[in-house]
Amino acid sequence: MTTTTRARPAALILTPSAEARIADLMGQAPEGAIGVKLSTPRRGCSGLAYSVDYVTEADPFDEKIETPGGAFYVDGGSILYLIGSVMDWVEDDFSAGFTFQNPNAKGSCGCGESFTV
Repeated sequence: MTTTTRARPAALILTPSAEARIADLMGQAPEGAIGVKLSTPRRGCSGLAYSVDYVTEADPFDEKIETPGGAFYVDGGSILYLIGSVMDWVEDDFSAGFTFQNPNAKGSCGCGESFTV
């Protein structure tokens, strides 16, 4: 009997706009950066916030997503808060930033900077 394994889906979905922004970030990354990492540190009114930073070494517990512009990592300790999320990059006349559609978030603060699960 032969068994086949199917590819595991990514923990979160990156839109083409988010992938393009990751490519831009990697194009101007400091020396030694191997990718960009998303984490959810404890801060803000609601408890958790989204944080995107450069990463200089891979952590074996992080989820690695290959994008056309470079490696994107999701913090291993944050993954359960983010499964099924969609990450986008949005720019308008007044602001620019990553946005998240997170099905795990049960609420957010009034300013939108933090969320709770």
